[in-house]
Amino acid sequence: QVQLVESGGGSVQAGGSLSLSCAASGRTFSSVAMGWFRQAPGKEREFVAAISWSGGTTRYADSVKGRVTISRDNDKKTVALQMNSLRLEDTAVYYCAAGRTGVIMAETSEYFGSWGQGTQVTVSS
Repeated sequence: QVQLVESGGGSVQAGGSLSLSCAASGRTFSSVAMGWFRQAPGKEREFVAAISWSGGTTRYADSVKGRVTISRDNDKKTVALQMNSLRLEDTAVYYCAAGRTGVIMAETSEYFGSWGQGTQVTVSS
């Protein structure tokens, strides 16, 4: 089991940048895929980005591709989400998630077994 704590959320103007971080504890962190999801008010949780256990493979939602970068540091047990050129529609609670055992890469929530508490990102005009 992996325990996750997000940080780095906040308020930013459209066009600005934010960097989110997720600190993990647990023995299996370096062997599982990691992902970021988000949930805006009144909407379902949606996939943002994911990274394989080695960091060698990444995937992004079309809505953030080219603006967002996911990375991980297995020694420090952290996952980061760098977000640039933020838009109003990026406003949401962002969740860090750890893949279930054996999951190499995934983009849907059922493949992630551990979730953080979420961090709010608000983009204003």
